[in-house]
Amino acid sequence: MIRPFLPWPDRRLRTPAAPVTEVTEETRTIWNDMIETMDAMPGYGLAGPQVGVMQRLAVVDCSEARGQAVRLANPEILHASGQLRMHEEASPNLPGVFAPIERPRAVTVRFLNEQGELEQRDFVGLWATSVQHQIDHLDGRMYFDRLSPLKRRMLLAKAEKLTRRA
Repeated sequence: MIRPFLPWPDRRLRTPAAPVTEVTEETRTIWNDMIETMDAMPGYGLAGPQVGVMQRLAVVDCSEARGQAVRLANPEILHASGQLRMHEEASPNLPGVFAPIERPRAVTVRFLNEQGELEQRDFVGLWATSVQHQIDHLDGRMYFDRLSPLKRRMLLAKAEKLTRRA
């Protein structure tokens, strides 16, 4: 099922998501809905709060062929590389705008996987960027929070102008 996106500035996008205590069938159903929603965008990742699910759930799929989605519950970054990479980031919660964001090129992340087991995995390149972007959403942050105050104001003003036109 494709879930609707919360429109910015819905307060839930600024609210940290609740930890997942265990991976259940309901959790797996939410993940499957999130993957279907992400693929319909199309995008590289999606976090629960973006679709009104206030749990620390995320999905990421940066594979070329798709169908390689990683399901994460309670993801936390254990290590981030010192080498940075720039990538244009956007969010379906604030359509029509994007910004170049610099993040660590590689991260080691610990999370509960689809089987409910604790897993540790290294993500590199676009995968690392997407995982970090989703963790920001789980923490109640948006990608534009990483911009300077001036660039953030300009981006939000442009988004508001686009919304008024629609």
